[in-house]
Amino acid sequence: MKLHQYKVLVVGPSWIGDMVMAQCLFQSLHQQINNLHLSVLAPEWSIPLVKRMPEVNTAIPTPFKHGRFSIRDRLEIARQLRSENFNRAIVLPRSLKSAIVPFLANIPTRTGFLGEKRYGLINDVRKIDKKELPRTVDQFVHLGSSAQTPSSLKKFRPALQTKSGEKNKIFDRLGLPLSDKPALAICPGAAFGPAKRWPIEKFAEVARLQLEKGWQIWLMGSNEDSTLTKEISDLELNDIYDLAGRTKLEEAVDLLSSASYVVSNDSGLMHVAAAVDTPIIAIYGSTSPRINPPLSSQATVLWKNLSCSPCNQRACPLVHTDCLQKLDVNCVTDVLSTYKPSSLR
Repeated sequence: MKLHQYKVLVVGPSWIGDMVMAQCLFQSLHQQINNLHLSVLAPEWSIPLVKRMPEVNTAIPTPFKHGRFSIRDRLEIARQLRSENFNRAIVLPRSLKSAIVPFLANIPTRTGFLGEKRYGLINDVRKIDKKELPRTVDQFVHLGSSAQTPSSLKKFRPALQTKSGEKNKIFDRLGLPLSDKPALAICPGAAFGPAKRWPIEKFAEVARLQLEKGWQIWLMGSNEDSTLTKEISDLELNDIYDLAGRTKLEEAVDLLSSASYVVSNDSGLMHVAAAVDTPIIAIYGSTSPRINPPLSSQATVLWKNLSCSPCNQRACPLVHTDCLQKLDVNCVTDVLSTYKPSSLR
């Protein structure tokens, strides 16, 4: 006899880091609900990431452009989802438009924060004490808990699946050597803005010092980060590989899982590295690791915690960016010096 499935639709976030943290919600739902069928409605670019989460049964891509209302597209997706007879929707973003599809799809229980005054669109409105649950990941898990049991059932941690069989193909396509040298992945970008980016000359100095110690350097990021990585690759030193804009998101998952160590700003790739359990040095400036830390026991967080931070601004309102400028290169290299290289993982 086929068991009745309890069907949940999660409307996913629009940032890589938030999507990685959302996996903790997915884990908590499976812990609470028997015979759960979990679907995730997510931006098309993030689907390869969602497919690396074994908790997700169905990944549903959306064609919505970021920031656009796209009402016709939302109406069409809602029409398609009606026949799925979902029992519940959980809406992670706080925007008005993110709650439209579950409402129009006639999903009876629609859980989320009130956000942009989404009265009616969200009919299971959750309040939150940010002093009690300051971290985004805990707020996500809170939305999956029953209203009567608001606290997290346990501590969860993202764990993206990797495909070891694909790594040789990726290395070959990118021209990366299968070397005994340990690999340091440097992720100098941060889509949010320059107030989250450690100065590129400091990343370059870390690269130079680690090259002298026999490491190889992988420069990783999106196509938009290529102007940053070029400043390092222009050093024209051996064993620097500029991969910015050359990898798909799923390839970045496998590459970061192969690295010996990662140095990154507070960015999506930082959260990916944490979710594949690679040792990571996470650098914070205008944001706080108390809110969105790397969820890994192998993470070292570097944050000056100045009186003016976290300001949560894209650009430093005081212009000086002291929260990053005052973080010295040796803070990073001292951590790296404690690592015992074991070549590629």
